[in-house]
Parts: sequence; C-alpha cells; structure tokens
Amino acid sequence: MLMAWNEGDEEALKNLIPIVYPELRRIARKHLAHRSPQQTLESGALVNEVYLKLVRAHGLSCRNREHFFAVCAQMIRHILVDHIRHHQYAKRGGGAEQISIDPSLLGIRAPAVEILELDEALTALSDLDVRKARVVELRFFGGLSVEETAKALEISQETVMRDWRFAKAWLTQRMRPVP
Repeated sequence: MLMAWNEGDEEALKNLIPIVYPELRRIARKHLAHRSPQQTLESGALVNEVYLKLVRAHGLSCRNREHFFAVCAQMIRHILVDHIRHHQYAKRGGGAEQISIDPSLLGIRAPAVEILELDEALTALSDLDVRKARVVELRFFGGLSVEETAKALEISQETVMRDWRFAKAWLTQRMRPVP
C-alpha cells in the first residue's frame, strides 16, 4: 500500500490508514497523557491532523513502514508545537497552555517536560547533530523501537543506541532548570 501511495494512488492511503491508525492513536495517547487540564487536543484529533497532512503531502515518498512512521513522528511533533503556539498567541497577555510530557518517555528522571521546551532543545540539538535529533524524534514522537529507528535512518542499532544515550544526556543537561 505504501508503494501504491508513493506512486500517486490516493486510494492506497485510504486503505493504509485503518491499518496504521491504532498505532498512531497509541503514540498520540502517550504524548497527550500528561497534558494540562486546559489542553483541548485529543488523541483522535491529533491522528486526524496527521492524516490530513498525509493527504495534502503530494509526492511524499516512504520507503517502508519505519520511514512512514518517521514521517508521522515529524508531523506529530509539528502539530503539537503548532497547537501550543496557537493557544499562546490566541490568549491576550500570555497565559500559555502547556502540555506536559512524561519524562520517562525520554528516559529522563525529571519533572514533566513541556513540548515547546523540548522542541527548542531538539532544534538546538539538530544544530549540533541532525542525526541525534532525528533519533530522539523517531523514538520519542514516533514511538519507534531501536530496530525501527535504525532501519528508518539506515544506520546500525548500535549507532542508534549511542546517539540515544548522548541525546538523552544532552537534553537532560539542556532542559535542567536553572536555580
């Protein structure tokens, strides 16, 4: 179905979504589990936004399942960040809405992480090392395993683990509150 969609078959995407929807919904629920009470984005709405982006992404090519979920991981990250920014700017005088993330998803023992803070840190990490930032994006936002991440990035599992350990340590240091 991915190959058919890559070749421009719009029907293939419609047939693919019911197959991947449960996994995307699981990933979305995991990210939204620690949201603030004012947070209005639901997991179904997040997955629907991913679907709409996929429909609009003419010419998008996915080599395999892992690459497809890597693309979806990027979309989830951008949707969450855009949603938060929209609510920040929509409220006069600030009062920004925050979505907390369970830090154990990153393997960090710290207070809940805010999406915007993580996005800024990942952007900074990307300036330092794009691949390490992609590993975090795929594992954290995409829910990919080490094996799936290695396949998506076409690197070894050992390299994924090295990048993952470095990125977690770097992000922990970067996101540590200043006393």
